[in-house]
Amino acid sequence: MSRKSLRIAALVLAVIVVLGALYGPKVLRWQQSQRGQGGSVAVQGQHKPVYYYDAMNPQNHYSKPGKAPDGMDLVPQYAEEGTRGEPTTPAAASTDRKVLYWYDPMHPAYKSDKPGIAPDCGMTLVPKYADEQNGMANMPNGTVTISPEKQQLIGVRTAKVERRPLARTVRTTAQLTADETKIAHVHVKVNGFLDKVYVDYVGQLVKKGQPLFTIYSPDLVATQEEYLISKRGEKYLGNSPYKEVSEGANSLLKASHDRLKLWDISDEQINKLDETGEVSKTMTFYSPITGFVTDRKAFPQTSVTPDTELYTVSDLSTIWANADVYEYEVPYVRVGQRATMQLSYYPGRTWTGTVSYIYPTVDPQSRTVKVRIDFPNPNFELKPQMFADVQLSVNYGDRVVVPKEAVLDSGTEQIVFVAHGGGMFEPRRITAGPQMDGQVVVLAGLKPGETIVTSGNFLIDSESRLKNAMAGMQH
Repeated sequence: MSRKSLRIAALVLAVIVVLGALYGPKVLRWQQSQRGQGGSVAVQGQHKPVYYYDAMNPQNHYSKPGKAPDGMDLVPQYAEEGTRGEPTTPAAASTDRKVLYWYDPMHPAYKSDKPGIAPDCGMTLVPKYADEQNGMANMPNGTVTISPEKQQLIGVRTAKVERRPLARTVRTTAQLTADETKIAHVHVKVNGFLDKVYVDYVGQLVKKGQPLFTIYSPDLVATQEEYLISKRGEKYLGNSPYKEVSEGANSLLKASHDRLKLWDISDEQINKLDETGEVSKTMTFYSPITGFVTDRKAFPQTSVTPDTELYTVSDLSTIWANADVYEYEVPYVRVGQRATMQLSYYPGRTWTGTVSYIYPTVDPQSRTVKVRIDFPNPNFELKPQMFADVQLSVNYGDRVVVPKEAVLDSGTEQIVFVAHGGGMFEPRRITAGPQMDGQVVVLAGLKPGETIVTSGNFLIDSESRLKNAMAGMQH
């Protein structure tokens, strides 16, 4: 082959390579499309979506993918999966349920006698069935109907309204103090000097009638002498034929005897004075109660006056626990109510007492009220200034209760949704009472045995309010 022929062949080959690079892929795609017109195209057609729908509102259909008004992605509906939601074409609407009209879900005032697309928002018109209209005719405003599929989707759960015994436990802390009604302050009613002191330290347990101290008092000595003189005078003049003389002798004896009694001289000491006829230089004073000495100012060879408090004696056989109860819990506390108490110093021990007084003021710092509880303390295990944990049990009797999560509380009203047959949910105003242990006492608005929504009620409430708003727009 000549050199010229070689150059021509090389030029033709280069042209073929360039044309193959430019048009080869297009030719291959055309050939594949020609070969796939039979089987593969048909297979793709089987999986082509018939329409797209809103997962939260399956009755809303769309012709292309996108976002639903609630922000969720539209879900494709394939032909072999059947239909979702409400029918939107005359063929799909062939059912036993009678359609009254179609309406725009975003603008319910727009109605049409046939299915189609809403002119304002482009959404598919939703059918209104005759049975829905009849079923809702006697229901209160705001009642909504939700299909079982949608109830499952939003997680609707229900529970029965119950009437059952209800109790509340108020837990708080308390500080123990002495019973103020059983504290004795020991004074003398004459001026004098202490001679002997028998109770000589704070904390000593004394019995009622036990000697505390002896005192020398010129007034006591003079009164004893006056008593002995009046006693001898009464002996000689008490039977005088002269009435004035006998009465005077008797009254003088009685006056001196009463003066000794008013100065806390005991009957035994006066009887001894009668028997011996001798004046005692010192007189002994005794404890008025059984208790512990919590304060002492009695010392030997010291002068005392009536305003000197020589001893303070506290009877600790009963102890007070001053519990701090928050002001919002005070209405649940009553005088006479039983209470229990535990102390960390005595693990496993429980004391039972009774509420005896509720103080009339609130602590401005802690916002608590003092509640006084009386506890018996026969063995003196409970001591003043100890700290304790206190529980107050409040029994409310049999009350109508619902779970706390079933109540929608706006601050001005409380709403629950009552479940009826056919997927209808009625908003019901209630009067709520106290809350305890996850339960709310219902004072009015519900009866035992009714079924209420306990989960998903926020979404039901949103749909109920939207329905009320749309109904207002129609008028």
